[in-house]
Amino acid sequence: MKKTVVISGAAGFIGSHLCDRFLREDCRVIGIDNLITGDLQNIEHLFKLPEFEFYHHDITKYVHIPGSIDYILHFASPASPIDYLKIPIQTLKVGAHGTHNMLGLAKAKNARILVASTSEVYGDPEVHPQTEDYVGHVNPIGPRGVYDEAKRYLEAMTMAYHNFHKLDTRIVRIFNTYGPRMRLNDGRVLPAFIGQALRGEDLTVFGDGMQTRSFCYVDDLVEGIYRLLLSDFYEPVNIGNPSEITILDFAKEIIKLTGTDQKITFEPLPKDDPMQRKPDITRAKSVLNWTPKVDRAEGLKITYDYFKSLPEEELYKKEHNTFEDYIIK
Repeated sequence: MKKTVVISGAAGFIGSHLCDRFLREDCRVIGIDNLITGDLQNIEHLFKLPEFEFYHHDITKYVHIPGSIDYILHFASPASPIDYLKIPIQTLKVGAHGTHNMLGLAKAKNARILVASTSEVYGDPEVHPQTEDYVGHVNPIGPRGVYDEAKRYLEAMTMAYHNFHKLDTRIVRIFNTYGPRMRLNDGRVLPAFIGQALRGEDLTVFGDGMQTRSFCYVDDLVEGIYRLLLSDFYEPVNIGNPSEITILDFAKEIIKLTGTDQKITFEPLPKDDPMQRKPDITRAKSVLNWTPKVDRAEGLKITYDYFKSLPEEELYKKEHNTFEDYIIK
């Protein structure tokens, strides 16, 4: 019989790619999303498939799904600075109440659950690269605290269910990921740079640009998540690409990729913005036999081509599509 997989945050960037992957694995997929930051355009190609079902639902409220469930992937959460600064309470609630509800569903259905944590649990790290045993350097009352602490709570709640209820759990710590279906206006550096280049605007670098990031292509991330779900390992696992680059050099890469002649301008660094971000993936290599396969040049070309193919109005759109917009269409 087909395995049944429930994915919260299914209309989001990563969630939609997970839906695609599990449908290719001949699973029945039930997607859940309240569409605060997700977009139905990411999954509308799946609606015609009999193996796909969509629930327009807020998981901070009670979640009921009839029938048996084999796997749950909890990916519902705002995931960009613009989002969680705009909707801080919802960010905290989905990390707390939403996680509690999805863990409760897993317990009721005797299902294995994988929860999406983040490299932001490390905060502005004092250890480089970041290993899973590093406990982090986070400001709980800073502007990024609502996201960082929501994810730290998610991990704590998941381990409590694992230890107390013997629930079958997995935790993935996701580092910077990119690829098709990112929102151009979500505030993350890659779509921000590409959007500025396509609109003919100068590229905005915050601080002096010497802060670093490590970018993982979405297909590599999904492969790591898939392997972790099917593994027997319940402690957190970093999934990301350890190829590190400064933001200033990354801006120069985008200008070269897009063939534009934009200048680079500098703005003050936001409070608590991490200065370094690079995953130690030793655990993923040894436990999952996983390493990223797509290098940055290849992944950026695919991502740029995706953004370039969007209708021109997408470059200037401030908000994503809502459920009501989709129904009207």
